[in-house]
Amino acid sequence: MKGQQEEQLVPPAYKPTVVAGKDTSKDAKKEKPLGEGRLAVLRQELMVFLGNTGVLGSGMVVSMPAVTLTQLHDETQPFWLNKDESSWFASIQNMACPLGGLLVSYFLDRIGRKHTILLTNLIGLIGWILLVTSFMHSDRDMIYYQMLLGRCFGGIMIGMFVSPVGVYSAEISLPRIRGRLILGTSLGLASGILLMYVLGYFIRHNLQLIFAISCCYQLAATLCVFPMPESPSWLLTKGKEERARASLRYFRGLPKKEVDYVPEFEAELAHMKELADASNTTAAGESLSQMIHRPEVYKPVLMMTTFFGFQQACGVVVIIVYAVQIAQQAGVTIDPVLVAVMLGVARIITTLFMSGIFEKWGRKPAGIFSATGMGFCMLLLAGGNWFPDTLGTWHWLPVACIVCHIIFSTMGMLTLPFFMISEVFPQRARGSASGIAIFFGMILAFVMLKIYPNMKDALGTANLFAFYAGISFLAAAFIGTFVPETKGRTLEELEERWQTGKFSRRLTLVNLKDVELHEVFLKK
Repeated sequence: MKGQQEEQLVPPAYKPTVVAGKDTSKDAKKEKPLGEGRLAVLRQELMVFLGNTGVLGSGMVVSMPAVTLTQLHDETQPFWLNKDESSWFASIQNMACPLGGLLVSYFLDRIGRKHTILLTNLIGLIGWILLVTSFMHSDRDMIYYQMLLGRCFGGIMIGMFVSPVGVYSAEISLPRIRGRLILGTSLGLASGILLMYVLGYFIRHNLQLIFAISCCYQLAATLCVFPMPESPSWLLTKGKEERARASLRYFRGLPKKEVDYVPEFEAELAHMKELADASNTTAAGESLSQMIHRPEVYKPVLMMTTFFGFQQACGVVVIIVYAVQIAQQAGVTIDPVLVAVMLGVARIITTLFMSGIFEKWGRKPAGIFSATGMGFCMLLLAGGNWFPDTLGTWHWLPVACIVCHIIFSTMGMLTLPFFMISEVFPQRARGSASGIAIFFGMILAFVMLKIYPNMKDALGTANLFAFYAGISFLAAAFIGTFVPETKGRTLEELEERWQTGKFSRRLTLVNLKDVELHEVFLKK
């Protein structure tokens, strides 16, 4: 009797078919669910693109030492840096990155995703302005200290840009297209790195011009944030239901004026409101210290912090920052700046394919493959120095190893932590938890960049490459053991996985007329 009553609640025109695991409806195969239509996807991609224009600026900050240190080491120039000063210039941004992680953990949940992105761009703009105007001083020390201050602001921007655009992307999209939208952050970072390499290739002896071009770009990126609607999920947590409704209609490809009733839209909005209310109820009754003791919070925090640690310790960022210098030390015979440009192109091309790789292989296999490939590339680089009479005679080997290392790193170790940080945290702790993980990861990034010149002198180039290889193999083992597979999972499923230690079994209810998708979670 109860089952008949429940069945009558669903009008005949909207009666769903229950399918375990997949949908076999022919009508559903022809049509796409709301949020995956052409207009909806175009709007989502456009807004994520605008958000990631600032991430491109942070990529320029990351790679800037690679193309400027050669000139800054030239003692014939009016302004030059010694070895210790240049190591501070290259690494101080990473000392400021943890501060960016803490700031984003504070602002992301308080002022919203859009305004956090805007604030991050403004901080980066201040950094470039300081660099551009530093040469207005006549005193050498004033120039150096203002350059360091500008680099610090750039580092704060990098630390803040790790998560907000990815979180924004995850909250405005459906699981099927979430992957490629989140990957926009990695693509923006790679594009910024390449752009700086290209500027360094064509502008060899004019630091001020490079700084000025970068400053103008950062200003344009800041202006790009203003058209972006705020995330509907965040608006609902703040009780701004009308704005959330308008935002979600925009991202689902619906007209601004509500001329008809769309059941699928209303169902999704109601579900988001239910999650927001539950999040607010939980957050109101516990402090941050209490929240961090919950398994759905501390487990992903520990996992992501360790993941970021392996990312930094295996030399990924060191090779980006010191690309030109490492190419010279590895015995590359062609223009080392050109090698840096080749690395940037390889990273961009690989990143473009990463969405398909992550969706086809999954996050976990891609990460294992990436770390393992990086380890072998580093071993071959070390071998070229260990065996100069055999491997050392292969003049193409250093270039091939460095380029392949960049390709392998982009397939997982460089992109995956930034990709997953937008997926693994529950909504109520997304800002704070991601900030904590970024904070500790960026501290290690600073340490690795700062001690790189000393490690090279103490271990030798070959043994340092071998050290990076060993860390890469350990990273592959870590991914295989502790990193969960998030492919095709909703954010709610991932939260349940941290709570129970397993994923629930998903049944999809498909509306045959309007292809209205709901998700019902049944515990195994």
